Amino acid sequence: MDIKARMQELTNELLRYQEAYYVEGKSLVSDLEYDGLFDELSKLEKEHPEYASSSSPTQRVGSDLTSDFPEVKHTIPVLSLDKAYSVEEVLSFMGKCEEKGKEKLSFVEEEKIDGISMVLYYEDGILVRGVTRGNGSVGNDVTANIKTINQIPLRLKEKVNLVVRGEVYLAKADFLKFKDLDGAANPRNLAAGSVRRQKSSETAQIPLQIFIYEGFWEDESKTPQDHISILAKLKELGFRINPHLALFSSSKEKSENMLKTAGLEGKAYSFDSLGSYIKDVTQKRQDLEYEIDGMVTKINELDVRKELGYTQHHPRWAIAYKFESPQAETIINGITMQVGRTGRITPVAELNPVALGGSTVKRATLHNQEYIDELEIAIGDKVSVVKRGDVIPAVEEVLEKNEEGNTTFKIPHICPCCNTPLEEKGAHLFCPNPECPDQVLGRIAFFASRECMDMESFGPKSVEVLIKHGFIKDIPDLYTFNYDKILDENIKGLGEKTVNQFKVAVKESKKKPFRVVLTSLGLPEVGKKGAEILIKGGFDSIDKLIQASLNKDIEAFTKIPQIGEQTATLIINALNDKVLLERIEKLKSAGLQFEENHEENSLEQIFAGQVWCVTGSFEHYNPRSLALAEIEKRGGRTTSSVTSKTTHLLLGKGGGSKRATAESLGVKLVDEGEFLKMIGEGEVKTESAPEDGQLSLF
Repeated sequence: MDIKARMQELTNELLRYQEAYYVEGKSLVSDLEYDGLFDELSKLEKEHPEYASSSSPTQRVGSDLTSDFPEVKHTIPVLSLDKAYSVEEVLSFMGKCEEKGKEKLSFVEEEKIDGISMVLYYEDGILVRGVTRGNGSVGNDVTANIKTINQIPLRLKEKVNLVVRGEVYLAKADFLKFKDLDGAANPRNLAAGSVRRQKSSETAQIPLQIFIYEGFWEDESKTPQDHISILAKLKELGFRINPHLALFSSSKEKSENMLKTAGLEGKAYSFDSLGSYIKDVTQKRQDLEYEIDGMVTKINELDVRKELGYTQHHPRWAIAYKFESPQAETIINGITMQVGRTGRITPVAELNPVALGGSTVKRATLHNQEYIDELEIAIGDKVSVVKRGDVIPAVEEVLEKNEEGNTTFKIPHICPCCNTPLEEKGAHLFCPNPECPDQVLGRIAFFASRECMDMESFGPKSVEVLIKHGFIKDIPDLYTFNYDKILDENIKGLGEKTVNQFKVAVKESKKKPFRVVLTSLGLPEVGKKGAEILIKGGFDSIDKLIQASLNKDIEAFTKIPQIGEQTATLIINALNDKVLLERIEKLKSAGLQFEENHEENSLEQIFAGQVWCVTGSFEHYNPRSLALAEIEKRGGRTTSSVTSKTTHLLLGKGGGSKRATAESLGVKLVDEGEFLKMIGEGEVKTESAPEDGQLSLF
C-alpha cells in the first residue's frame, strides 16, 4: 500500500473510532491501539505534508501558531429567540402558531443549553468553517479552535453542502477542574473564552462539547420534511444530537408514531402534558451534567416555519422558555473596573437603579472582555439584568442598542487603582502588583469575612479605614496592631466600643480550627470544601502542605482522589511564594491554629450521607456559619443552595425562596429547636444521599 493510501486508511479508521467514542459513547479499540494509529498518522503527515487532509484527526490537537478571527458573513439567519417566562406564554405561542399556520401542528421541546452558539459550514461533506453567532449576520471564524472539539465531525458520511447550528458548552464537572485556569465566572464564560483562544493548542486542552440542533441543506430538495427528521438525518451524518427532547401533538399516540417514522428517539406527549413536562425538567435540571437556562419550543413542520418566517430579531416559529429568575430592564450609564484580592479585573456595569429580586440594583457584573464582546455591550445600551443564583446581579443580554453610537466597550489595560500595566491570563486581565491598594484591601477583607475567620467587626469599610490611616498593611497586622492607638486619632465611627469589638474579634479568631485558617489564606482551589479534602487526605498541618509544595511533590496531592494535577500545581505554586510564606510565619507567631485538632472530629457522625442547606436568621447560630460547622462536624455536607440532592433545610426566621424550593422538592425542613435536639441527643434518622459535588465559589 502506498503512503497516500495508508494515510487515508488511517484517517478513516481514526475518524470512525472518534465518532463511536465521542458521539455514540462506544469504545471500539483500546487506548493503546488508538494512540499507535494516531502516532503513525502524525508521523506520516510530517514526512508527507502534501498528502495531509484538512479532515485529519490530528487537527483535534490544535496548533501553537497564533491566529486572528476574521469576520465571516453568515449564509443563514442566525438570530436570537423570543422569550417566555411562563408555561401559559408558551401555550399561547403554540395556539397563535396554529392559527397562523391554519393546520394542526406538532412542536418539539429541546433543552436550551447555556453555552456558545456556533455555526458549522460543510462543503462536499468536509468541515470548512466554524463561525461564532456574532451579531446574527457576521461572526468570527474560529475554525482551527472548533476542530479541536472531538464531537464535531471533520468529515461527514455523505458529500453534502450543509450548514448546521449547535451549542458549544463545558460540563459542570469540567468547569470545576478548569475554572481557575481562566478565573471564569461560569461554564458558559469559560467555554466562550476557550473558543476564542489565540492558539488552538490551548483550546484543545479544554474538554469542550457540542450539541447540534438545526441543519440547513444547500439543495433544499434534500431537506427532510420536518424538524425531527432533520435531527435524525444529522445524527445519521455523524453529529451529536441532544437525546433529551420531546414531541408534542394532539395526542401521545400521534407523537409516538411521528418519532418512529422519523427514526428518532425522544419522549412523546399530547399538548396537555406540556406544563407538567416543563415543571419536571425545571426540577431535575440540577442533575444534568451541563447547564441549561430554559427550554426551546419549535414548530416541527418546516413548511409552516417557512410561511411564518422571521422578524429582524427572532424566528416566528420558535420561543425560549426561560427558567424563572429575578429579572429587570435598565440602562447602562457607565462601566467601571473592580480589582479583586488576586488582582483580577472585573468590569462592572453602572446601572440606572432598578428593583430586582426584592432589592434595588445599581451595579451588575460583566465578567470579562469575552463576555462583553459576546453580548456586544456598550455604554447607553438597554439591557436585561438577572440575579445569578438569585444572588449576584449580572447583565444577561442587550435589549436595545444605544442611540449615542457607542461601540462595544473595551477594558483599559491599566490598573484603575495603581496604574500598573495589566497582564492577560486566559480570559481575564490581572494587576501584577501585589501591593495594589485594592488587592491589599481585598485580601484582608476576605480573611476577616464571615465565610472565613468570621471577624465580624472587620467589615470591608472598617478594613478600608484602618488601611487608609496606616494602622494595617497586611493580614498579620490585624494581630500585632495596638488598637488603643485608634482612640488617639479621634476617627469618626471608631470609638471605644468599636475598638473593644476589634480586640474581641482578634482574640476569638485565634480559636478557629486549622481548616478555617487554611480556607482564609485564599489559596487557589482551597475553599471550605477544598480545605476539608486536603485535611482528610493527610495534609492536617500547614507544615506538611508547605513541605510538599517546596518539594514540588505533585503526586502527594494527586493521590487524593478529588485533586487533579492542575489543582495540585496551583497550590504548589502558591505555597512557593515567599510573601505568602512570610505571612504564614507571622500568623503562626500571632497564635493562629496551623494544625488540625483531631479531637474535634470525635463526635458521632449522625448526619453522614446527608446534604444540608441553611437559610434565615437564628438565635443560637449567629452567624449561620456556626450551624454549618455543627453539621459538618457530624459528617454532613453543606451547600449554599437547595437542589434535588439536598436532604435537609435548616430553617431560621425569614427563610425566603429557599423554603419554597425545598417544599417543592420534598426536602425535609428542620427548625432551630429541632436541630438543637438532634445535636444534643444525637438521634436523627440517617438517609443516604449522593454527594452533589458542589463547591462554594464565593
